[in-house]
Amino acid sequence: MFLAHAAGRPPLAVTDERETELSGWLDLVEPTEAELDLASRLTGLRIPRRPELEEIENSSRMSTENDVFYLSMPLVRRVDDNTFVTPIGLVLSRDRLITVRYTDFSVFKTVAEHVERYDTDCAADHVMVMLFEAMIDRLADLLERMGAELDRLSRRIFRSERKRGDADSKLRSQLRHVGRAEGLVSDIRESLLGLGRIALYVVEHGGDALHAAMCARLTSCRRDIDSLNDYIGDVSGKIHFLLDATLGFINIEQNNGIRLLTVVSIVGIPPTFIASLYGMNFKNMPELNWTYGYYYALTLMAITVVVPMIWFWRRGWLGTQ
Repeated sequence: MFLAHAAGRPPLAVTDERETELSGWLDLVEPTEAELDLASRLTGLRIPRRPELEEIENSSRMSTENDVFYLSMPLVRRVDDNTFVTPIGLVLSRDRLITVRYTDFSVFKTVAEHVERYDTDCAADHVMVMLFEAMIDRLADLLERMGAELDRLSRRIFRSERKRGDADSKLRSQLRHVGRAEGLVSDIRESLLGLGRIALYVVEHGGDALHAAMCARLTSCRRDIDSLNDYIGDVSGKIHFLLDATLGFINIEQNNGIRLLTVVSIVGIPPTFIASLYGMNFKNMPELNWTYGYYYALTLMAITVVVPMIWFWRRGWLGTQ
C-alpha cells in the first residue's frame, strides 16, 4: 500500500504524481516491488528494499546521499503475549519524508490522524520527529506495562501458599512468563538503541536542512531514551532476580522429590534383604496350596505399580502440564 499524507486531508492511495504534489509524507506499507518502483520514479529518490533495511551495520542503517538521509531501525511490536521486531526505513529530504514498513504499527496511525486533523505545517522533518516521539511514548508504555506484569509475577512467585500437586505446572508457567519478559525487554532495548542513534545522526548531520526547533525536539527525544534505558536496567535486574528465584523453587521441588524417593528406597531395603536372604522358601506357605494364589500375587504386583503411579500423578510428577 502506497499512501500520501498531507495536512488537513485524509491519506490518499498513490497511483500517479498528482497525489504526491502536496504531500510531505509518503508511507509505503508492506509495499510491492511495483509500488517501490513507483515511489522511486515519482520522487527521484532511491527507495531501500527490505534486505537493505535488515542490515545491522551502522553504515547501512544511517547514511547521507546528496543531502538526503537514508535511515533504518528495528521496531518492536507486541500482539497479545507475542512480540516481534521488524525493520523500518526512513528517507528524509528537505521537502519530503518517505517511510517504508512491513507491518502495521499503531504509532504511524496516530501520527497520520494528527496530520489529517490539523491543517498546519506538514514538513518532512516535523513528521519524522512526531514519529520518533510517538515511538518513544509507545515503547515507554510497553515498559510500564511490563513493570506492572513483573510486580504481579513477583507476588505469584513468592506467594506463601502453594499446593504441592500443581506447583510444577505453576513454576513452569512462571518461568515462561519470565522468558517472555526478557525477550520483550531485549526487543525494546534494541528499538531504543536504533532510535537514539538515528536522532544523534540527524542532529549532527542535519545542518541547515533541519529546523532548529526540530533539533531541540530530537535532543529531547535522546534524553527520554536515556531515561528509558535506565529504567530498562532496573527491569532487567528484576527479571534476572525473578528468574533465579523461579529456578530456585524448581530446584527445591526437585530436591523434595529426590528426598522422598530416597526415603522410600531406603525403607524398602530391609524387607528386600530379608526376602532375599531366606528366598521365601518356607515349607508352610498357605498361598502355595491356594487355588487363587497365583492371581493374588498378580494383583499384589499390579497394586504395587498402580498405587505409586496414582500418588505420583496426584503430586504432578507425571506428564507435561
